[in-house]
Amino acid sequence: MRKKTFPLAALAAAALLLSGCSLIPTYERPAAPVEASFPPPPAIDGAQPQAATGAVASELSYQQFFADPRLVQLVGIALSSNRDLRATSLAIEQARAQFQITRANQYPAVGLAANASRAPNVINGALTNSFQVGLAVTSWEIDFFGRLQSLKEQALATYLASEEGRRAAQTSLVAGVANGWLALQADEELLDLSRRTVATREDSVRLTKLRLDNGVSSALDFQQADSLAQSARATLAQAQRQRALDENSLVLLLGQPLPADIRSSLAGDRLADVPPFPALQAGLPSDLLVRRPDIRQSEQQLIAANANIGAARAAFFPRISLTAQAGTASNELSGLFKSGSSAFSIAPSLVLPIFDAGRNRAGLASSEAGRDIAVAQYEKSIQTAFREVADALAGDATLAEQLRALQAQAQAESGRFELSDLRYRNGVATYLDLLDAQRSLFGAQQAVVQTRLLQRQNQVSLYKALGGGWTDQPEMAASAASSSPATR
Repeated sequence: MRKKTFPLAALAAAALLLSGCSLIPTYERPAAPVEASFPPPPAIDGAQPQAATGAVASELSYQQFFADPRLVQLVGIALSSNRDLRATSLAIEQARAQFQITRANQYPAVGLAANASRAPNVINGALTNSFQVGLAVTSWEIDFFGRLQSLKEQALATYLASEEGRRAAQTSLVAGVANGWLALQADEELLDLSRRTVATREDSVRLTKLRLDNGVSSALDFQQADSLAQSARATLAQAQRQRALDENSLVLLLGQPLPADIRSSLAGDRLADVPPFPALQAGLPSDLLVRRPDIRQSEQQLIAANANIGAARAAFFPRISLTAQAGTASNELSGLFKSGSSAFSIAPSLVLPIFDAGRNRAGLASSEAGRDIAVAQYEKSIQTAFREVADALAGDATLAEQLRALQAQAQAESGRFELSDLRYRNGVATYLDLLDAQRSLFGAQQAVVQTRLLQRQNQVSLYKALGGGWTDQPEMAASAASSSPATR
């Protein structure tokens, strides 16, 4: 007669085959709540600007978009040292571990069990011993209704959302470092302009004092010149403070001090000398669904909320669990491993919810509300992305014209100042005319630098809004695929 084999493995295989039921609602991506195309940029002088043509932002790495090697170096430093990005990366590892824990709940946990007991015999009351050693499976839930599968899908989507969150954080960091670097360059230009203005106005003070001492000009002219010089000194101090604040902000993004060689190279920088950024094509709003990592993150969060409904639905059905043990048993410790001492036990259990004071219904309502919240957040992320692209396109179309007009104004003010200075020195014009020309020239020159900064930063914003700053390189994608946990 053949010995009867232990049926635990067969039972486990049958349970896995039967646990294919899923109560997760069928996922459908919500329609994008935006127009089918971006609004046309504002017309300049009655002429509608042509749609921008160029590279796809999401396919351009930051090394390709930023031509300044110093900026490329700073972005690389930030990607390796920024603490916010580091925390986001660690959150991915946490989400990965949580997914693996949830996935492991679908499989039985097998451990070594040893039991010893001494109790009176129910027949004669004599004390008897019982010893048992073997492998045990304790309270393994057989997932007939997909509760564990739903929780695993939720954990997987949460893990994938954390991956997209890291990419979104990286694009924001790249844009933040670029804008901070451009602001420092603008600060250097404004500092140089302020110093030259202070020097010019101090010359005017000396000239006015000389004319006052010789009875050519009045004390009023001298006081006006001195007031204007003090105003320039105050502006210089403000520019120096802003320069320090902007450097501190950039250092925080970098996660370490600004390299000494890069810091020293800033002296004399002008935004006009910054290499131009590549032209970008906006594409369609639907492209943002796959280009923007923050939108993909919101969608994964929606998928996780949708999977949670399946787990809440499964709570209404019976929960079946299995406890089993196989090994040896004997009344004597020395007889545990003797022939004929093998033993096994199987104890399935079933719990059917009958009365829970509305707990399961409330859980389902909560999960459905969570799904609706995730839908609203997903739609809001699309609308936010649409607005950011539309704003950047509008700025791209108008800032260039604004800069051109301000440059022409600054050139005209420079000519006006030279003529006013010549007329004043020859006694033709009043000093008030010269002061007005000085103020207007300084304001126009400042406006040129500030508008050029806005134009450059707007181009960076467009790059970020279109999904730039993160590119999946083939070798990086292959590495990530080999190291990521299995999804099934």
